[in-house]
Amino acid sequence: MLLRIAGPEAHQRRTRIHATPGPRWFRPGRPIRTVHADASMYVGGLAALLLQSLHPVAMTAVWAHSGFRGDPWGRLQRTSTFLAVTTFGTEEDAARAVLRVRGVHERIAGATTDGTAYRASDPHLLAWVHIAETACFLRAHQRYGRRPLDRAGQDAYVADMARVGRRLGVEDPPEDRAALAARLEAFRTELGPTAESRATARYLLSRPPLPWPLRIPYALLAAAASDLLPRWARAQLGLPLTTRLLMPVARQGGRAVTAAIRWATPPPPPSAEGVSGGPR
Repeated sequence: MLLRIAGPEAHQRRTRIHATPGPRWFRPGRPIRTVHADASMYVGGLAALLLQSLHPVAMTAVWAHSGFRGDPWGRLQRTSTFLAVTTFGTEEDAARAVLRVRGVHERIAGATTDGTAYRASDPHLLAWVHIAETACFLRAHQRYGRRPLDRAGQDAYVADMARVGRRLGVEDPPEDRAALAARLEAFRTELGPTAESRATARYLLSRPPLPWPLRIPYALLAAAASDLLPRWARAQLGLPLTTRLLMPVARQGGRAVTAAIRWATPPPPPSAEGVSGGPR
């Protein structure tokens, strides 16, 4: 399961990201590094995909252009690589990764079934994706992370994520938890269940393209991710029966699965840090 999400060249890519000398956007010890290096990201990443699917326009763009249905693991691998490069990679590599994503966004446009036009580069849609990821990654870390952040650290994590979001084209990203919660609440009037969002939930939670022996730990991971979501989001997604049955043990299962992932994942190689000119 780890290689499916991280990709077959995960170890080589990890070495390149950490061992390439040069200044980074974020110094060692920054909250974004603490969160994104932890096994809780597997839970947070799945929760973020589920939450993001509740924006009908964003979901239309994903289904029409991302290859999610045909290559879900490829999409997850690209996302995990982007997070790793922008968090731990050199400034040069991080900037290149952002430019690649922005280039892809500029080429994606279309219309929903009701005729609503969309662009993947729309700052408003980018804000939704950014807010959903930031909220889910942070919530997963606070529940399942090895070293949960204190209040100041949580605010600093939101601020760290804002730096990356701003470079991707997000306008006025939230800089602390209060602003993050307010922005998430403000989006609720735009959210709602669709055939695509419910199909995405079924696919991610009960029909993952995994061998049968891996489906039991994955089912626990899926329940833990669903349990992270607000109740209104779980209700709108229409969780499959298997996930609903596992909800009473979601937190115990989440702790067991993240502990197993932590045990199975080798520590990152020594980082070849440089000195950066800006504040970190």
